Amino acid sequence: MKSDVVIIDNKGNGFKEAIEATKKIAEFKCLDTKDSTQLQLCTEELLSMARSITGEIKASFWVECEGSKFDLNMTTETVMDKEKRYLLINSSSERKNEAAKTFLGMLRDAFEEAMLAEADNSSYYELPDDVASDVTGRYIEDPEWDRYEHSILKKLADDIKISIKGGVVNMTVTKSFPNY
Repeated sequence: MKSDVVIIDNKGNGFKEAIEATKKIAEFKCLDTKDSTQLQLCTEELLSMARSITGEIKASFWVECEGSKFDLNMTTETVMDKEKRYLLINSSSERKNEAAKTFLGMLRDAFEEAMLAEADNSSYYELPDDVASDVTGRYIEDPEWDRYEHSILKKLADDIKISIKGGVVNMTVTKSFPNY
């Protein structure tokens, strides 16, 4: 089963709809209140974490469920830099890029990482500093809070997978409820 795809943005639009989509699937699968709340909290933390790391304006969110396993999925495009890549990869359970599983995937990943090491990131941002900091800065102002959000999600989720292919980031948070 798959929920509708919800478009979210960094102003909070779509967040309520994403939580509602998660809640509807939990109700459909007859999760009790505690488990439904845990799944909704995973959704909130995924959306907040992704927003704080990428700072992107739009992303797609949906929930997939099979049996008692729920996958919370989010996809966004971003201008990738070394710090974003590092933060994203370190947010995953296994600390690796899931897009780099095949030989060609690993090769592409190695080239992308090398290109990031050589890139001059200042050429990517053409916005004035005050506008750019207003768009991204409001979510990365407190590193301690970011670590707190990551720890909540890592504690609640059974698995977190991050897939980076070019500037496209896919995040999947898996939560299973064995009693259902």
